[in-house]
Amino acid sequence: MQMGAVRNAIAQAASAVVLPPSAGKLTCTGFTPDAVNEPHFFAGEYSLDFDKTMRRAGGRGLDVAELTCRVLVGRQDDETSQRTLDALLSGSGPASLKTAIEAARGAPGEYALGGLADDFHVMRIQGYRWYEHQGTQYVGAELAIKIIGEGSA
Repeated sequence: MQMGAVRNAIAQAASAVVLPPSAGKLTCTGFTPDAVNEPHFFAGEYSLDFDKTMRRAGGRGLDVAELTCRVLVGRQDDETSQRTLDALLSGSGPASLKTAIEAARGAPGEYALGGLADDFHVMRIQGYRWYEHQGTQYVGAELAIKIIGEGSA
């Protein structure tokens, strides 16, 4: 898998969320930005396990990555910020990051992320807390995404 392209595709998928007008528009990047325009989603660090399956003909086995993404919301008002974050972290609905990201899985039998991966799944939300990013405090959380893809790609 080409993790840079995978991270960009995940961020592109996340940009489809629809927040209430008072919350603004979610900005998204496939990398950890120097500064954020909140609310902001970014694909951060990842771990990668090589050759989790037997070799395929003419290549390597499948690799499995766990990608940690973060969503950060500004602190204009503590309660309003946390309501916005809760909407982004919900399991369904127009503001759900899980719903928006998993829409990029493709139809049954198709490769995910436009062919960049065999499949992926938003596994969990973790780390719901205050984050400091470049000296500014945000309320935020992490999304853990499991990605399976061709090792030789």
